[in-house]
Amino acid sequence: MATLFTKILAGEIPGRFIWKDEKCFSILTINPIQPGHCLVIPRQEIDHWLDVPADLSRHLFDVAQKIGKAQMAAFRPEKVGLTILGLEVRHVHLHLIPIREPKHMDFANADKNPSPAALDDAAAKLRAALGGGEKTAV
Repeated sequence: MATLFTKILAGEIPGRFIWKDEKCFSILTINPIQPGHCLVIPRQEIDHWLDVPADLSRHLFDVAQKIGKAQMAAFRPEKVGLTILGLEVRHVHLHLIPIREPKHMDFANADKNPSPAALDDAAAKLRAALGGGEKTAV
C-alpha cells in the first residue's frame, strides 16, 4: 500500500514541494516546529533508515545539506537540526528544522494549524534560496 508520502508525490494529496529529483523529494511538513521545517524523502518506500542502501543514503544527505544551506540563507537560524524518526509515517524521512534553541527540535511544539499563507511563503523562500532550476519543484 502506498504511503502518505508516495501519495503526495503522485499528486493524490497536496504538498508544498521544495525539491524533486530522480531519487528523492522534499516537502514542507504540514505541522512545522519552526518556519521552513521540511522533510527529505526517498521516492522508494523504505520503512527504516537502517535499510536505506548506502548510495541512496549519501544522496539523501547531500540533498539535505543543500536544503539546509537554503534554510540558513532563507530563515537565518543559528543551525539546522536534523532528525530521523519514522514512527508517524512508515517511510524514511529526514526532518530539517531551522533552530535557535533546543526546544525548536521538540515535536510537542509543532504548529497543529499553521497558516497556509505562512507555509506557502516558507516554501517560496526555500525555493528561491535553492536558486530554482530543474531539481527544485515549482
